[in-house]
Amino acid sequence: MGDAVDPETLVDKLTSLAKRRGFVFPSSEIYGGAGATWDFGPLGVELKNNLKRSWWRAMTQLRDDVVGIDAAILMHPRVWEASGHVENFTDPLVECAACKHRYRLDELPGAEEWERAFRRGATAESPATACPNCGERKLGAPRRFNLMFKTFVGPVEDTASVAWLRPETAQGIYVNFENVQQAMRRRLPFGIAQIGKAFRNEITPGNFIFRSREFEQMEMQYFCRPDDAAALFDEWKATRMAWHESIGVPAARLRFREHAPDERAHYAAAATDVEFHFPFGWKELEGIHNRTDYDLRRHAEYSGKDLTYFDDVRNERYVPNVVETSVGADRSAFAVLCAAYDEEPDKEGIRVVLRLHPDLAPYKVAVLPLSKKPELSNLARQVWADLRPHFMTTYDETQAIGRRYRRQDEIGTPLCVTVDFDSLVDRQVTVRDRDSMGQVRLPIADLVPALQEKLAR
Repeated sequence: MGDAVDPETLVDKLTSLAKRRGFVFPSSEIYGGAGATWDFGPLGVELKNNLKRSWWRAMTQLRDDVVGIDAAILMHPRVWEASGHVENFTDPLVECAACKHRYRLDELPGAEEWERAFRRGATAESPATACPNCGERKLGAPRRFNLMFKTFVGPVEDTASVAWLRPETAQGIYVNFENVQQAMRRRLPFGIAQIGKAFRNEITPGNFIFRSREFEQMEMQYFCRPDDAAALFDEWKATRMAWHESIGVPAARLRFREHAPDERAHYAAAATDVEFHFPFGWKELEGIHNRTDYDLRRHAEYSGKDLTYFDDVRNERYVPNVVETSVGADRSAFAVLCAAYDEEPDKEGIRVVLRLHPDLAPYKVAVLPLSKKPELSNLARQVWADLRPHFMTTYDETQAIGRRYRRQDEIGTPLCVTVDFDSLVDRQVTVRDRDSMGQVRLPIADLVPALQEKLAR
């Protein structure tokens, strides 16, 4: 984000740009929206897919100790009893008696001690603060609100048919631990990665796609000896921070935040957030947890299945511990957009630029004929056809060339290829760089390797 961009208006600007340029649309908008659910448009789905590909490559392809899985969203209801979600997956909800506005307890100013007391199980009274919405001091005592969505399987809605939309993807990994370990003949330590949808009935979703009720997670569970978990936890913290920086998120806008013992999840011996400085403050981008042996031990207890691991090298049997990394694809996309958004003055007023890392940009190259004259359009479309097998590209021939450059800047396209009247004679095109706005002439015959080299830089 450039220094000239006001953080207080950035979310509004990104929300407007996202809809106008096809990144993100409000879900079911023609019916008035569906409440904190979002549809990723043509450019948004490319951005998010690029993020997921980058994560998957870093977590599986470039490592020899992590494999992938794609588990079902609907699972046996006992899974969520074993995991503790039925009992513990709650947020403290506070409602104002005057205006009926509802809050998560941690959203209220000065409510930190109230929240800690509530999570410790202490009897919580009404927060001693005014309602931020109406100003009345009529906030009720906090009560527990389960965040899971309940549904039913089959034609009869009764207790025997209850199912839950998964609030996280991790449990599908745990219940498949033995299947994966045996099928892939893996020795500990090794990890299982998954990308998939999760659902949480958030009390107060908001801030665009930062917190929504349906979202996509990128999670990895790393199984290890109990004695190795603490050291591996530290290793994964460094690894995950390095990935965020590698996709173009500035190091100055990232930090670690260690969880205090009274705020950790019920399964965690240690927990750290990778936080990003959003326009509304430092917020969690990714969670890294030492989950001990809690998950496999609980699933063994509830299923009756032996989930211990026999280490034939050390000749010992134990329940593996787990180090988890969990990051939201939607939230990562939002962080990347916040970091990339920039404004700078130019002769037409303000140039808006998304300085996206080339690996994440929805389009890598735009092909622009200088005019719509048939001879230029024909050559430009031929160039476009030659580039499509190698890059995600777009083609634009409407309005003046300067406006088309600005459109591509605004959606983060790193390179524009302009076909002009000289191109008909010398078989060369002009390649323009998004960030520097510098231009060079290149032969059409050498265009693919030249663009590949520029994007690799």
